[in-house]
Amino acid sequence: MMLLLTLPVQAAVKELDHIVALVNDDIIAKSELDSRTQELLAQLAQKQTNLPPMRIIHQQVLERMITKRLQLQAARRLGLSVDDATVTKAIANIAETNHISLLQLRETLEADGINFPLFREQLREDILINRLKQKEVINRIVITEQDIDNFLAREVGTSRQRAAVHLYHILIATPEGASPEDVQQAKQKAQSVYAELADGADFSELAIRLSDGRQALDGGDLGWIEISRIPSLFTGVIDEMEVDAISEPIRNASGFHIVKLAEVKGGNKLIINQTHARHILVNTNEIVSDNEAKQRLETLRERIIGGDSFESLARSHSDDKASAIKGGDLGWTSPGDLVNQFEEQMDALDIGEISQPFKSPFGWHIVQPLERRQHDNTEEALKNKARQAIQKQKSEEAIDLWLRRLRDEAYVEVYLEELETP
Repeated sequence: MMLLLTLPVQAAVKELDHIVALVNDDIIAKSELDSRTQELLAQLAQKQTNLPPMRIIHQQVLERMITKRLQLQAARRLGLSVDDATVTKAIANIAETNHISLLQLRETLEADGINFPLFREQLREDILINRLKQKEVINRIVITEQDIDNFLAREVGTSRQRAAVHLYHILIATPEGASPEDVQQAKQKAQSVYAELADGADFSELAIRLSDGRQALDGGDLGWIEISRIPSLFTGVIDEMEVDAISEPIRNASGFHIVKLAEVKGGNKLIINQTHARHILVNTNEIVSDNEAKQRLETLRERIIGGDSFESLARSHSDDKASAIKGGDLGWTSPGDLVNQFEEQMDALDIGEISQPFKSPFGWHIVQPLERRQHDNTEEALKNKARQAIQKQKSEEAIDLWLRRLRDEAYVEVYLEELETP
């Protein structure tokens, strides 16, 4: 029997099933686009951002969806996946970070109109994409000692008087292997955007409407960035900028960038509490149980209290071979150098006091703090962060190029214009 639909129902079904983009062998339906657009509009409403026309928002949201779909396809081709246990742990971490229970997290999401099963699957996809980027881009980045030296040399500029900056960003992209005509066209567009901003146009609105950057739908907001983590492209420019200033277009391989310095935080010396300690470690395995490891350390602790040499016992009994040859000496350690369980035990002891046996992810320990001091860690911190900052800078540039290559090599058809009303 044929089922006849009324005209309004037929129209609704047609609109619901309308394809707005073809991405290789996958499709994006209008219902998906509408859902993501509503999520974005809710976020922008909270920020009280001036909105461009809906046509522009649809285009930006759809482009973000296409980019995500291409990455998920690449992950599947490589056989990458994320199991349920990983997703559950990630959700638990989100709840813990916000100091709420899992039930409260779910209730909060649903109160904001977010479907929890859908939230869970989106989180799975985000984790999968992060693994893909790690495998295909980040793990391939090489950082040389010269990179670090050059980075630290740049830090001598005025930006060292600032601890962090809050930046906004607009990118007018050029395609990979851009022709001189492509570059000139992008340059003219960037100059036009800069002129609008100089005349008082709202930066966030222009970013949403015109930027090709990954933060376009956030109004170009890059958030607070530590000085050591600022992309090298912007460092010299930001040194000369005052708060609320907007840079002229800056060119690199990705295109033309415009940045706004929204806020700054002053820099201070980093004084930290360091501890000089020694320890003895007993590993557990198929032969040595937790109970036996604990008993061994209790016996060693009693021998040390009775007068035996800590150094000698560490050399002969500790399973931490790196420190055992130094009598268990760990040298001076800073907060975060050691695992939490170890630092908590060590920090609770008086100088010279020996802890009771305790467990960490590495096994069972006893620890004895020998000295404590306050240390100016400013220079060391800059050096330690330099490699991380360079990694981040190179990663962002490499990811941008990789995403553009994914897009250029894909078969993508967009049918959004067919849905737009005049």
